Amino acid sequence: MSPKVWNRHASPLSVYSRMATLPLLLLAIWSHVWIGAGLAALATGLVIVWLWLNPRLFSPPSYLGSWAAKATLGERIWLNRMLVPIPREDANKALLLSLVAGVGFVVAVLGAVETHLWLTVSGMVVTYAGKLVFLDRMVALYERMHDAHPLYRFWTSVPDNDNRQKRKTTCNLQR
Repeated sequence: MSPKVWNRHASPLSVYSRMATLPLLLLAIWSHVWIGAGLAALATGLVIVWLWLNPRLFSPPSYLGSWAAKATLGERIWLNRMLVPIPREDANKALLLSLVAGVGFVVAVLGAVETHLWLTVSGMVVTYAGKLVFLDRMVALYERMHDAHPLYRFWTSVPDNDNRQKRKTTCNLQR
């Protein structure tokens, strides 16, 4: 995602609506039993399009102190760890939690394909647990790294200037 898209994704509306999409995705996959494979694939495709559109639809938040905004900024810092190193412990925890969420996601999708309720639900619970703890760790990473590198301080700084105010100026060039 571009920096502009990341800024939009920092909106709590983007973060929470995206988090709420997992049950819809699993339902779309599961629906092959009721509506057939073709329509289920279409429904799944629509959910995937929504997941792609979601961080692009919402306006950037005016306040970056929310948990969701900090989680998004922390995730951006984690993804940027090759250019600006982060503490090894934070990187390892984030990777482990991503793997937990990923395994849970695979289990949930397999459960939806096989229409196995307990597999689907348990996979979804593991996915949410891994993702929510991951996001909480991203908040902690953001708070740790925010002042550690000028790039990250810049992400949340708002220029203080007078360009936003329209001033009435008179200019009399005729004499």
